[in-house]
Amino acid sequence: MKDILLVDGYNVIGDWPELKELKEYDLAGARDKLIQDMAEYQAFKGWTVKVIFDAHMVPGLGKKYHDFLLDVIYTKEKETADERIERLVSELKNVETRVHVATSDYAEQSHIFGSGALRKSSRELRLEMQVVKDGIARRVREQREENKRSELPLSDELTKIFDKWRRGDR
Repeated sequence: MKDILLVDGYNVIGDWPELKELKEYDLAGARDKLIQDMAEYQAFKGWTVKVIFDAHMVPGLGKKYHDFLLDVIYTKEKETADERIERLVSELKNVETRVHVATSDYAEQSHIFGSGALRKSSRELRLEMQVVKDGIARRVREQREENKRSELPLSDELTKIFDKWRRGDR
């Protein structure tokens, strides 16, 4: 069974305290931080993650990017993130694919649940993200210990480089 997570980007930014605070003076930085976190989530859990940003009031958008090995989607003019998420749920949902939607928008949660997707609140996603970060830190510690025991020891700098490659950072 394949799992796909659709993230309502601005909804999550508005819910996570650290992103909400960052958004007040650096909206692009808050978006980048969320994208980076979701890339780590995807790498750790093995799910496909798509982050959708609501750009319905911004002319000329409607672009899709592939950052950190995950899809970042800006909606088209006069299209909301909710509309794009609903369309993606209907396109992606099938017997071999579970679609999860992360948003704290209650109306959107109700709609996507009725469409067969699994709902996840922004708060639940934040708690899962902390588990993911803890898991990544544990794996890095274990890898460093293993490297120290290896016949070919790797420096901490080289281990960091390999870890960046593994996560898709360049």
